[in-house]
Amino acid sequence: MSDNTEVQKNLIASLKQPGAFPDSEEAARVIETHISTVFLIGDKAYKLKKPVDFGFLDFSDLEKRHHFCEEELRLNRRLAPQLYLDVVAITGTAESPSFDEEGPALEYAVRMRQFDQEDLFDHLLANDRLEAGLISSVGQIAASFHEQAEQSGKDSPYGTAEAVYDPMQQNFDQLRGLIDVPEKLQQLDTLEDWTKQQYEQLKPLLGERKQQGYIRECHGDMHLGNIALIDNEVAIFDGIEFNDFFRWTDVMSEIAFLTMDLDHRGAGELSNIALNTYLEVSGDYKGLPLLRFYQVYRAMVRAKVSSFRLAQEGLSDEERDSILSDYQGYIDLALHYARPTDGGIILMHGYSGSGKTVISGKLASAIEGVRIRSDVERKRLNDLDALSSAGADIGAGIYSSDMTRKTYEHLRTLAEIVSKAGFMVIVDATFLAAEQRALFADLTPQVILDIQADKEDLLRNITRRGQAANDASDADAKVMEHQIENADPLRDDEPYVVMSWDGEIPVEEIMRKLA
Repeated sequence: MSDNTEVQKNLIASLKQPGAFPDSEEAARVIETHISTVFLIGDKAYKLKKPVDFGFLDFSDLEKRHHFCEEELRLNRRLAPQLYLDVVAITGTAESPSFDEEGPALEYAVRMRQFDQEDLFDHLLANDRLEAGLISSVGQIAASFHEQAEQSGKDSPYGTAEAVYDPMQQNFDQLRGLIDVPEKLQQLDTLEDWTKQQYEQLKPLLGERKQQGYIRECHGDMHLGNIALIDNEVAIFDGIEFNDFFRWTDVMSEIAFLTMDLDHRGAGELSNIALNTYLEVSGDYKGLPLLRFYQVYRAMVRAKVSSFRLAQEGLSDEERDSILSDYQGYIDLALHYARPTDGGIILMHGYSGSGKTVISGKLASAIEGVRIRSDVERKRLNDLDALSSAGADIGAGIYSSDMTRKTYEHLRTLAEIVSKAGFMVIVDATFLAAEQRALFADLTPQVILDIQADKEDLLRNITRRGQAANDASDADAKVMEHQIENADPLRDDEPYVVMSWDGEIPVEEIMRKLA
């Protein structure tokens, strides 16, 4: 046992005693992980790093532990400043530690605010309390966070094609030393072959992402167990501080982890909401060809971590079966992501206020589709926030005929990218002009979903939306009247189906219409 380990062992024994921490005479509750010891006392938590070196993580001496405590504070304050208070030095002796004496530090701890563990998102989901709005908030926060996160230098080692692929291959190599069931080994072969094929196909895109600044200092461990609702605000915490390569990654890899975790927990619709919200805020539709590639990788990492327990001695048959079941769940999910899928295009059609956005959102969740909104993309093309009012008259400003043409051309470009990546694409726009629909005519398979509503309902919906001021659309009653007067009717040779909007349309009816 090293001196570091012996000192910390004695220190921890002392810190377990009543009155060891400031402002409380109680004994702390202790949580042990393989890399940390956490003391829960009063409304605070004190996290000590263990003197361990696992190769990918090195806390072996006090200077390193101090450095990584400071890094943990810096990095996690980006997304959860309300949780991460400071780094404190523990002085005195291992047998009589102090938090307020002068002298050399025995150890360092990250001091955090405690919160109710029932407010963790994994607990909320398990208790049917994880609402769509909360997951949408996570998507918004992640997109804004990635936009502000520091970019990796173009010449840095992070995010190169080789740096992306190497840990993927390591997963398969390490798993083969743990898994000895022929059927499961065959599944590993299938996933390894798929990963290699995808890597070769995606290598040019990986290089482009590196050069275009999509490799950023991310959170690194964004899953439901590291997200909580605190004081009615979403906090994403416990990001990775101990390994730069785990943290400096493509932003699409980070959202792949979040969506994979939701899918693994059987929350596919919430996963789709997180993805669509993220894409709508970030505009990173061009990164979608990488999503399945990264989702398989993230699932394989979790499968590997789960299977590490198989190396433990003295496992009972029941324990071994439980580990293999957990492992298999991730493998099945990876195989699901790796299956061939055909993309397709659904064009929404209808006047402003007809319910296209509500229906397209429900449809996207039901079919694991990706929605692209003209109102959002038009403003993005003009460097405007989605919720900002453009304040332009009909046919002027960002609603000029030239800008409208550019918007629909942009929508077509994005729809083609997303469809070729194997996703169903729902393009949420009015598509009232025949030339707008003609832009998409060569993208197949395609269907036009024509949403019809009474004029009174259109006006009521537009008025309500304007009063709420929480949507990207700027359309008002004058715009609606102009649309009705100038729309080109759908032709018999166009592939459309009709739906009447009366305020609520079950997803099942939408699916039946599109079948």
